Amino acid sequence: MSEQQRKQEETTAVPWTRRILISGRSERRRYHGQRVRATPGQLLAAWLGAFAGIGLLASAVALFPGLDLLVIGSFGASAVLLYAAPRAPFAQPRNLIGGHLISALIGVTCYRYLPDLSMLQEGVAVATAIVAMMLTHTVHPPGGATALIAVIGSEHIHSLGYGYVMPVLTGALVLLMVALVSNNLLEAGSYPDRWD
Repeated sequence: MSEQQRKQEETTAVPWTRRILISGRSERRRYHGQRVRATPGQLLAAWLGAFAGIGLLASAVALFPGLDLLVIGSFGASAVLLYAAPRAPFAQPRNLIGGHLISALIGVTCYRYLPDLSMLQEGVAVATAIVAMMLTHTVHPPGGATALIAVIGSEHIHSLGYGYVMPVLTGALVLLMVALVSNNLLEAGSYPDRWD
């Protein structure tokens, strides 16, 4: 081995154990989560928004039992995005409404027209909803759950067929209306970042 090769090896060779430790340290930093601290006002606005949004939907269901589909599981995830991370791209109105609408339509279509194999219906519904949201620039992660609920939901959901879309759309609009108020309590005009 030449002198030059030996020097190069000395400067670049790091013992494998040290490489793992160094790599592990930098990898662990990725898992620390969000470092931005919310102000007490932001915490209050998020709490009020989530309480009002989900509370309004639940109240409508209590008053009018026929509206039981106004509260679906994916709205809980939408509430987190809308009220805790209103600046996130996935929390914008186009994403909220478009994501739920497209996903509900796709979920019902998969349930109605694909063979009755849950693995096929469920997988195709969620995967197709994701791609459709990506193509239409309406990605809203809870939309995947909306598509899945259309497939794995109760007989009541299945009996609605495409009628499932209306309560989903109505619920998403209620959450949006509340977000327009609660997210602008501290800073007028801060939500939404964009309408398109």
